[in-house]
Amino acid sequence: MTSALIGASAAAGPASPEGRRPRRVRRTTPHNTLTRGAGLGLGVAMIWFSLLVLIPLTAVIAAAGQGGWSGYFDVLRNDQTWAAVTLTVSQALVVTLVNIVIGSIIAWVLVRDDFWGKRLLDVIIDVPFALPTIVAGLVLLSLYGPNSPLGLHWAFTPNAVTLALAFVTLPFIVRTVQPVLEELEADVEEAAASLGASRATIVRRIILPSLAPAIAAGAALSFARAISEYGSLVLLSGNRPFQTEVVSVRVLTFIENGNNQSAAALASIMLAVALVVIVALDVVQRRVARRG
Repeated sequence: MTSALIGASAAAGPASPEGRRPRRVRRTTPHNTLTRGAGLGLGVAMIWFSLLVLIPLTAVIAAAGQGGWSGYFDVLRNDQTWAAVTLTVSQALVVTLVNIVIGSIIAWVLVRDDFWGKRLLDVIIDVPFALPTIVAGLVLLSLYGPNSPLGLHWAFTPNAVTLALAFVTLPFIVRTVQPVLEELEADVEEAAASLGASRATIVRRIILPSLAPAIAAGAALSFARAISEYGSLVLLSGNRPFQTEVVSVRVLTFIENGNNQSAAALASIMLAVALVVIVALDVVQRRVARRG
């Protein structure tokens, strides 16, 4: 009987597809295809970005390249210019490293701790963003100038450069790390602690890899702002050649003397320095996140 049924079904042939339910075909848009709205938004963004960034940068690089490579070498061979570049880059690196530590600590305190005046401190962190830099220089000069009420006479010294740069760049690390800390679940840290992980291990394997991208982004912004700062240094540093003169003041001196090519060359050199540091920070944060 069983063999008869099998033979009958084989003789009947395959089931008719008309009796089956048709499959619904899902139409998906390729990843490299833009919708009209996305294309319009991308076009507006690129036009605006080109007008504000790409075209001006291209003009500066074109002006700097009129003298060829010799123009760059002539600028860097100038002792006064080289002293300004060395001072600016070294102080920017120092301030960035300080901000990585202090800014991360401030962000941690604002997110993980509760204390009186927390909201006020959270608002004060943004003061360097809102305060005009020339006003910031005046405030710092009144505190650390010749008549300093604190007894710290740092005006017109290299310490003034460090102080001014630290003031204007402090919020960058805090504001990039703070939202990441707010999203970081404390349950993971508690679970690791319950399994016997020490506090140092939790920081190294859980917290630091999560914060590395934000710290790197804030450090890049801090360094880029520091090497381009001008307003807060005009009053506080005194702009002394070979002592407290920074790159931005040196560029202004070239422009005032009608040497626009040297000014553009020096500006493009600092742009290259900023790009190198940004790429290096990105590589570091990727390795830290991978090891975590």
